[in-house]
Amino acid sequence: MGCEVGILGKRSVRGVAAWVLLRGWRVWLLGWMFAPWAAFAVPIPLDSRICHAVSPLEGPSGALAAIRFRCGAAPSGYQSARLWLQLDPQRYRIRGEAPTLLVHQTRFDRLAVAFRYADGSIEWQEVRAGAFGDHWRPGAQIAFTPRDQKTALTSITLRVDRLASYPLLRLRLLRAGEADIETAVLGGLVGAALTLLLAGAAYNLSLALGTRRAYLGWQGAWAATVFLWGAIWSQFGLLLLPGMAGTTAAQTSTALSALSILLATLSAISALEKGRIPGPLRATALALGIAVAAIGIPATLARGPLIESIASPLAAAVLGNLGAVLACLIVGARRGSVEARDLLAAWSVPMAALALTQLVDLGTLFWGGGAQILVLFASAWQTLWLSFAASRRLARMRTERDLALAAEARASRLAEHDPLTAIRNRRGFLEAADALIATAARNQMSVALLLVDIDRFKAINDEHGHDAGDVVLCTIAARLARWEGPSCVVARLGGEEFALLTIAADRPALAFAELVREAIAACDHRAAIGDRRVTISIGVAEGRHRVDFAALYREADRALYAAKRGGRNQVRHADKVPGPVASGQRPAATG
Repeated sequence: MGCEVGILGKRSVRGVAAWVLLRGWRVWLLGWMFAPWAAFAVPIPLDSRICHAVSPLEGPSGALAAIRFRCGAAPSGYQSARLWLQLDPQRYRIRGEAPTLLVHQTRFDRLAVAFRYADGSIEWQEVRAGAFGDHWRPGAQIAFTPRDQKTALTSITLRVDRLASYPLLRLRLLRAGEADIETAVLGGLVGAALTLLLAGAAYNLSLALGTRRAYLGWQGAWAATVFLWGAIWSQFGLLLLPGMAGTTAAQTSTALSALSILLATLSAISALEKGRIPGPLRATALALGIAVAAIGIPATLARGPLIESIASPLAAAVLGNLGAVLACLIVGARRGSVEARDLLAAWSVPMAALALTQLVDLGTLFWGGGAQILVLFASAWQTLWLSFAASRRLARMRTERDLALAAEARASRLAEHDPLTAIRNRRGFLEAADALIATAARNQMSVALLLVDIDRFKAINDEHGHDAGDVVLCTIAARLARWEGPSCVVARLGGEEFALLTIAADRPALAFAELVREAIAACDHRAAIGDRRVTISIGVAEGRHRVDFAALYREADRALYAAKRGGRNQVRHADKVPGPVASGQRPAATG
């Protein structure tokens, strides 16, 4: 474990995010497979088995005997008052140990639960907005468990101050032991989903910065928004900000959920080039995404009937937005957009989940999480899929880039190197010579240029053929290449002419040239031309400090011609060659 932490400490944000994505999905998948058998809860429908009463907020809060309950029709006028609800746990077939009551509604000012035991005693437990204590559970649930597990319960009474909406209230009963199991399993699943979303947000945002792709930035912003929504809705955020418990958390979750739909729309639209989808379809999807945000974000402040009246137009806007975005992705995929195909595969699950939540009341399914837990899991799947797709596409782009760079490097090498001998050609020599001369100028070093010409090379070609001549050229080039290094550049200038430029300060130029001449004369060419000996002539020129390469080359060339006229197989220094050679005195051939 210590080794893994040490390694992670050296990784980039993108590397850590990828590491979490690769490992987090396993926990999430295992939990998803085995969690359905963790607990069996009994949902409590809001029917005639629940009796209710409404009283002023200023009235006594604990006088159950004074409350006159009615059973049947739904309560009214409770949004600014105190709502009382009473139920008989025995009517819901909870056997054995005393049950735990789970409440799925957090938009209220205060909630108290009274457990009446068979011996007539009453136990009160209470939470209020901003202070849920240890009653909160993952999945926006509040749990109340009677402390006396042995005495039978005769009734459970809820007292709710300023409840936002009675139809949105969800209640469940399950055994206390099973409630603990469900809490552990649901907490693990939600935690894994949030981890995937956070890692996906970091990964996609880092990719957006690296590749400068707008849709990856929107995707990262969407994942971050859904992460915040999931952390607040699941109530894990109360670990850091317990004061958000209740209405504040519920309102923030509503705003973030509406914002996430707009960000998802922007991600899908920005991934598609304008020519890939019709303009009206793009505009429709964007307009519906804005409509969802415009309706959903103000709904955070709604209470009572206003919440229920907003639900229908909001659901219509969400479904319309899903249809428009889906149409954009399908059209883009059919027109060859790789991004559209990836997004279509990634968004299919969360889009189906979101559509299902708008069409079907999932209530307290999925361990009490209902529609929200389904959307959270689907979002984690989308983040996982799209991150893998982006990684695969990025790897393909990196491979293509590496191949292009390798091809460019090969082309550059071919342009600067002689194809026969594999050493530098004239172009490569001139570029390397400029850099070497600049180095010599900075370090106050002298520069020596050696021009090398093979003696009577034309005769070798005439007697043994050009193939044999090529072998001789390659043998000599290979021997000269041994001097190639940081202080010496070797090249074939053309035909049988070679050059060496050196800035070595620890050896005289003439001595070095003699070493080169002797080494070439000692080369073995018997495989190509038999026992014939091959020699070279060398012209040497030197300069100091600010050396003009063109002038240096002319001096070395003059010395080379002097070596040829002097009988070949020798070294001549330009300083010891009297006067420049007139153009009419140059030999017709250098061999």
